Amino acid sequence: MTAKKVKQNAEEKDAIWASYSFKRTIVDEICNGRISIRQAYKKYQISRSSIDYWIKKFSTQEQKELFMGKKDELKKLKQRLEELEFIKDFQQDLIAEFELETGKDLAKKFLPEQLATEIEEKKKLIKRGS
Repeated sequence: MTAKKVKQNAEEKDAIWASYSFKRTIVDEICNGRISIRQAYKKYQISRSSIDYWIKKFSTQEQKELFMGKKDELKKLKQRLEELEFIKDFQQDLIAEFELETGKDLAKKFLPEQLATEIEEKKKLIKRGS
């Protein structure tokens, strides 16, 4: 193999020094959730395309399903987090408006300090907007 050919095809260059067991180890680590593709890329200095190719080539169907399941689960968890943050903001707005209307500061009394502080900030914003 000439140096020119190595420069043209980076994946062949990776294949030269990466043994079969090394590739399997990386694929197993990724598919079992011990590291992410990004972490493997950085840790082992291997191109992402090589890692993707190895996953397709070496992982079992069960590992592929597990790997994709984890991606789907992560996506669902992120979506649920956004929903809960929206609900929290909405509830804080209601509490802030209630406290402004009634003049009672219940948040300081019954809620954790961080939430009470966030509600105080919302009350200030509502006062500015009025």
